[in-house]
Amino acid sequence: MSANSPNRALAPASGEPGAFTPGPRGDALAPRAWLRQLAETAIAAVHPDALSPEALPEPPPGRTVVVGAGKAAAAMAAALERAWRARQPDAPLEGVVVTRYGHGAPCRHIEVLEAAHPMPDELGTQAARRMLEAVSGLGEDDLVIALISGGGSALMSLPAPGISLAEKQAINRELLRCGAPIREINTVRRHLSAIKGGRLAAAAHPARVLTWLISDVPGDDPTLVASGPTLPDASTAADALAILARHAIALPDAIRRHLLGDDGAAALHAPGFARDASRVLARARDALQAARVAAERCGIEVRLLGDDLEGEARELGRAQGRMALAARDEIARPLLLLSGGETSVTVRGDGRGGRNVEYLLGLFATLQGAEGIHALAIDTDGIDGSEDNAGALFDPGDWHRARAAGLDPVAYLSRNDAYTFFEALDDLIVTGPTRTNVNDFRAILVLPRTP
Repeated sequence: MSANSPNRALAPASGEPGAFTPGPRGDALAPRAWLRQLAETAIAAVHPDALSPEALPEPPPGRTVVVGAGKAAAAMAAALERAWRARQPDAPLEGVVVTRYGHGAPCRHIEVLEAAHPMPDELGTQAARRMLEAVSGLGEDDLVIALISGGGSALMSLPAPGISLAEKQAINRELLRCGAPIREINTVRRHLSAIKGGRLAAAAHPARVLTWLISDVPGDDPTLVASGPTLPDASTAADALAILARHAIALPDAIRRHLLGDDGAAALHAPGFARDASRVLARARDALQAARVAAERCGIEVRLLGDDLEGEARELGRAQGRMALAARDEIARPLLLLSGGETSVTVRGDGRGGRNVEYLLGLFATLQGAEGIHALAIDTDGIDGSEDNAGALFDPGDWHRARAAGLDPVAYLSRNDAYTFFEALDDLIVTGPTRTNVNDFRAILVLPRTP
């Protein structure tokens, strides 16, 4: 695959030991290589190039303005442009979207900006202002198409009046460090923002706003993806204050004053939302379903453990490790355990790593090299946390290699250093940006015990 391919490092590896035949007519393939192929299949199913709404909207009498934010925003914009020109080549199209650095895609009519993630920067603030300017002054004959995906909340960080970007960055950092669920993080973000929680749509009204989403949130609530810039917000400032208090996060005076004076009602009750519509184009269950179909075609039994799992990453890894060990003693043919969602990591150490490698290290420590159990976990956007890897994978032999190298998984877990652990074993998966994002993809292949 080329360097720009969304899944270039997931191609089958050669020369891997322990080949198995994943079906009655399948070619013998190493479990690690098969898991990599499976991850590639899952990501391809939720890439913007594979997605389209049932029908494009009819061009309005007025302007069609595209705005968007997220790790998939540029690829969504490029796909929209192609479909728009193919079906209605004479209809004008314009707009601006923002994505993470390195996640851009070429567009002819929609401007693509890049900014920082997960910690917002000034370019994200500028991008948010550009989007508000793009939709200002529109009328009832105009149409706004919003392309929203995970990561958009940090990428369009425009603080509410009276709050500085530095103050908002500090709150964001503490929420990430304490392991708060993304639902709570985005609730706080919405109430500290001048663009989220429906405020972008409110700025566009009376134009009609059509929102297309690639969901990265457990449960796929559209209002939570990228903190819902174009959808009405049912949460309140009191909810945000309760979350910050629960995690014992100290508030600057400006943020406290803002939250105490904000009832969140302006966006929620804006009358223009009655004409708007939204649709989720892709979600975690779609990636898991694609993997499930591929595995079942190989004659492998599949158990879907859930597409919306949350909680501490290492604890989920330990729980699924125990599940895999129990299953190995019961099965007569290969079994695949699939799950998705978004776990969290409570940072206690000074190591490197994201939630997928932390999950895998908890799983690894539980399995202790159990024969016949292989596992992979990646973030479908290609970036696990803030490192350069999508995730990692391991096989039973890695336990013995780790022991020989003096690598203690429990010690690495204690300092949140799963990246370094799997890097030492050459088990990291590096894909580069995939330009989509439905969060975690986890696969455990369990082979029957040999007689």
